[in-house]
Amino acid sequence: MSGQPQTPAGEMTFAEHLDALRPHLVRGAVVILVLVVVAFCLKELLVDKVLFGPVAEWFPTNRLLIRLGALSGIDRLGVRPEDFQLVSTTLAGQFNLHLTVSVAAAFAAGFPYLLWELWRFVRPALTPRELRGCRRFVLYVSLGFFAGLAFGYFMIAPLTVAFLTQYRVSALVTNMIDVNSYLSTVLNVSLACAVVFQLPLLVHFLTRMGILGPAFLRRYRRHAIVVLAILSAIITPPDAFSMVLVLLPLYGLYEYSIRISERTQRKYSSETER
Repeated sequence: MSGQPQTPAGEMTFAEHLDALRPHLVRGAVVILVLVVVAFCLKELLVDKVLFGPVAEWFPTNRLLIRLGALSGIDRLGVRPEDFQLVSTTLAGQFNLHLTVSVAAAFAAGFPYLLWELWRFVRPALTPRELRGCRRFVLYVSLGFFAGLAFGYFMIAPLTVAFLTQYRVSALVTNMIDVNSYLSTVLNVSLACAVVFQLPLLVHFLTRMGILGPAFLRRYRRHAIVVLAILSAIITPPDAFSMVLVLLPLYGLYEYSIRISERTQRKYSSETER
């Protein structure tokens, strides 16, 4: 693999695999470090506009929620600026926030390159047939990652923040939200959606391996709906409106995965018959 010497049996030792992996790790680390520096210099954009976007009135999701609230007679569904005040409880809290945002932005921007380096490391060990089945691997994984990231950021994060900031257990309790708590909420829900949106690609590979197929996915559709409903309830505020708003796209993703499985199975069957 990667031009490293091999054993007589044609297999590399563990140490040789590490030697082959090292340059890929070094290049990936250098790219991420450069992106961290660039992101650190874009403080106003990444912190004020991106990180705090889900709580701003100009944010598209908040404007949509305000309109929906007006149509449904609900006072307000979006984030109330007067109810949202952040505090930093540690001396280095704001610097750590700036650094964490920079690192997260660097990894998000550099994700396709990291995948490409991983692909370059694994590719020499694949057979020609496996290479044909893994074409555009970096593209598809990156598209799923960014689509899920956008869904979590534009849909789940504003809903979660709006619900939690407006929820009152008692009039005697005042929210003093730590900025790191807000940061972890936005990052966690966005990352969770980025992982969930890899479902079609996972189905594709499992279908090629013969582990599941479209018939299996159809047979357990009802079970999948229950699982997706539970997942929607976990990553969204505990209200029916938010859960349904998230459940519908996830269910659409499941139906799309069935079609992916059908096409993969049909293509794989035609290749084996040749």
